[in-house]
Amino acid sequence: MYFAALLARTEDGWEASDTELDDVETLSDLADLAREASPDEDTVLVLIEQEDAWFGVVRVDGEEDPRIYVSDAAAAARSSYGEILLTDELLGRDPDDGDDLDALDLDGTEDGDSDDDEADDDEPVAGTGEAVPHGPVGDAQILDDLGVSEKELRSLTTDAVTEIAEALGASETLETVR
Repeated sequence: MYFAALLARTEDGWEASDTELDDVETLSDLADLAREASPDEDTVLVLIEQEDAWFGVVRVDGEEDPRIYVSDAAAAARSSYGEILLTDELLGRDPDDGDDLDALDLDGTEDGDSDDDEADDDEPVAGTGEAVPHGPVGDAQILDDLGVSEKELRSLTTDAVTEIAEALGASETLETVR
């Protein structure tokens, strides 16, 4: 079960809107959706939560690139909404690695040999074969200036969206769309 909401900061405080992510396919689509929620280019937060598995925060400030935090990348990688947030940049990957000789896997598996004997704690991203780390990724200081420290953000687990809204003073606003 997922919950997604937009919180837009305005002169009068936070405004919340329930958001449907069915038509969102990329991070760019999500950023455009967030920008539409605030015509004055104020801060907009996209809060996404999969019950007891992971949560994500996307922050859009005007035309700046979105900032992202995901509480558990491996769990999010198993979700269509999470895959939108897990960009190559967020995961520390160079999208052109396939063309770089330094990126070639020269451990004997390039001829189709399997390396299934090696245990790996990271989860492969669907369709890429690349591993995603367990645990948080992204900008853990994404909400620092709004009153949620990196330490507080990293400690959130269940019902994180509600706790973030409470810290921002927007819990009543969020409840109107929940």
